Amino acid sequence: MLAPKRVLHRKVQRGSMKGQAKGNTELHFGEYGLKALEAHWITNRQIEAARVAMTRYMRRGGRVYITIFPDKPITKKPAETRMGSGKGNPEEWVAVVKPGRIMFEISGVTEPIAREALRLAQHKLPIKTKIVIAKDAEERAEAEIAAEEAKEAEWAAKDAAAAAAEEDK
Repeated sequence: MLAPKRVLHRKVQRGSMKGQAKGNTELHFGEYGLKALEAHWITNRQIEAARVAMTRYMRRGGRVYITIFPDKPITKKPAETRMGSGKGNPEEWVAVVKPGRIMFEISGVTEPIAREALRLAQHKLPIKTKIVIAKDAEERAEAEIAAEEAKEAEWAAKDAAAAAAEEDK
């Protein structure tokens, strides 16, 4: 589960979620992404559930980038407690997500696999989201797959050379 190692203040005020996302509104790491259309608090459990759903569907192929981090502590008072006597204890961590924010990115897989993985992640989140695609997604994916095949060919050549050296001895 995602959580900060240490924080400046144990308890923070609720804050406001007005307006659009200030940054991270475009794809940076992957070819496909999940963009928020509403403002909401996304808990560390929801982020983890979405990540697991994507990686399970992709069967360890490709790469998932999580571009949000739950750095805001949320306090809760115990059940059946009277009003007053101070603020409750920190119970969970949330990421504040505003409309337009890219939350997850995927690279290294084909478009149908990426779309389905992101669709599964959408069902784990409490907000409306949209799947976005980079302008040069197909070229990026093809280049990444070609680079991977070139590495595999290089490794196969090294293995063949090592086997030939073994036979010569």
